[in-house]
Order: sequence, then structure tokens, then C-alpha cells
Amino acid sequence: MTTGELDRTPVRGSAQHGRVVVRANAVGTAAFVATAVFAAAAFTTTAQWVGAVTAMALFAIGVFAFLWGFWNAVQRSRADDVSVTQLFLLLGQATPPPIRRVMLALLGVQIVTAFATAFWRLDGPDGSPGSSLAVGLLVPMFGLGLNGLWAAYHAEFAPRSDRAGDDVRRDGGTSGASMNKNDAHGRDSD
Repeated sequence: MTTGELDRTPVRGSAQHGRVVVRANAVGTAAFVATAVFAAAAFTTTAQWVGAVTAMALFAIGVFAFLWGFWNAVQRSRADDVSVTQLFLLLGQATPPPIRRVMLALLGVQIVTAFATAFWRLDGPDGSPGSSLAVGLLVPMFGLGLNGLWAAYHAEFAPRSDRAGDDVRRDGGTSGASMNKNDAHGRDSD
């Protein structure tokens, strides 16, 4: 059974959980590859604008997804053991291997496409150094942001274990217990 009893929501870790994020990553990556290769091949002003606008839009979405995912991961970290590598690189046992492979492959495609198209046309149409294709180097933020968003909502992180010696309550405050390390300070020595 892959759905909840009453609300029919996918159970965490099921195949359908988080498909929207994975599909969005695939669609965004395909759009970037198509527009970046078109911009590098045609290298007209219009093609460059299409490539640059697509890259900037994906970068903006990636920043938003990164911050949204990070915020939710911080909330989850109160009860779960969340690490940055598990969150943005999907490493460890928290992410199912098929999801990890797809998401990291899409991130890899974004990185390779960004560098390949930027180096394909190092100079502008008029021969001046630099081109608008360098904006594509920002696109991998889209993949990292969606990785973080997927993991923040769908990864199965291990529960936090109470560490020995922790004197912090679950509500964030500290206990009133003295550490007895500085009791001698301020006293007259005899």
C-alpha cells in the first residue's frame, strides 16, 4: 500500500512521493539544454536572449527552491538527523537510490551543458571577450535547489538521538542545572 488510509496522500518513501519535484527538474533541465544549445549554435541576439532568460529563470527558481527546502529541513532537524550532504547531494540512506540517480544525473547534465555551451562560445558575436552563455553557469543552482526541496519533504532521515551530556530541553531552553565548572570563581581562597 503506497497511500495513506484516509487522505490518500503518498506514504514517505513510496515511488510516487515527490514525483512533481523530479518531473520539474527533468522539464527544467530539458528546457535549459534545448535553449543553451540553440543559443550556442545559432549565436544570434534572439537566441542568446532566449538562452539567458531561460537560465536566469531556472536560477531564480533554484534559489527559491533552495531556500524553501533549507527552511523545511531546519524544521525537520528538530526531530530528524539531517545533514547538508543528505539534503542537497542526496547522499546516504535517506534518499532511495532511483531518485538519487535521476536527480544527480539531471544535476550533472545541467553542469556539463553549462560549461560546454559557455566554452563553446567564449567570445561575443562582435569578438569581444565573454558571452551571454556564461549565464548558464548559474543553472545548476536549479538542480541543487530541487534536490534540497525533494529531500526536505520526502527523504527518510534517521531520528535524532539524544546525545549523552546534552543539557538542552526539547523546547530549546536549557535546564537550570549548574555545570559546576566555575563555582570557585569569585570566592576568596583560604
